[in-house]
Amino acid sequence: MKLANETLHLLKKEILLEWRSKYAFNGVLLYVVSTVFVCYISFNQTAGLNGSSAYAVVWNVLFWIIMLFASVNAIAKSFMQESKSRLLYYYSIASPHAIILSKTIYNILLMTLISFLALLVYQLFFTKALGDPLFYFLAVLLGSISFSTVFTMISAIASKAGNNGTLMAILSFPVIIPVILVLIRLSKRAMDGIDRSISYGDIGVLFAINAIVIATSLLLFPYLWRD
Repeated sequence: MKLANETLHLLKKEILLEWRSKYAFNGVLLYVVSTVFVCYISFNQTAGLNGSSAYAVVWNVLFWIIMLFASVNAIAKSFMQESKSRLLYYYSIASPHAIILSKTIYNILLMTLISFLALLVYQLFFTKALGDPLFYFLAVLLGSISFSTVFTMISAIASKAGNNGTLMAILSFPVIIPVILVLIRLSKRAMDGIDRSISYGDIGVLFAINAIVIATSLLLFPYLWRD
């Protein structure tokens, strides 16, 4: 119960700080909208691409590339932007498990909101109909959760190594690449309206990756926090 209360209070703090500044949300939303618009202009200048079979494939891959970089911009600074005095204050009032859980939940909420707004903007410019919209929304939700859990954990590790951006990129690469590949395959099947049962294995893989990452965060972060 104590862990739940600490996590809830820290989560409220994260939401309140973001609501006051809106720095991460506005910056990432501007990036997503501008990138989608540039892609739309590029497609319009490519003769014969719109409506072809390659159009859906490119549409899908570009969406996940945009969301990948948006998640890096929104989540990577979760711990890096915290001052030493604030971290010391957290150390005195909350457990490390509550801190990493609150950061993870907040990033999941933030990325879910950004992802669905990005999908709405994407649908506005790229009018190709989705074969299974609900299942595609599920893929977007799973992608938001996966990006959030992975980058929150990596951000925590990098923050204890002198905010080394290179270290974060190196640690993220072997985890995020399989996630991206599974998400592209899963969302492409949803876009084509293929039978959902074929994609259950990919959903299971994403759940397994998220469970492993969250468990690793809960086990590893207390040791990092002591330093």
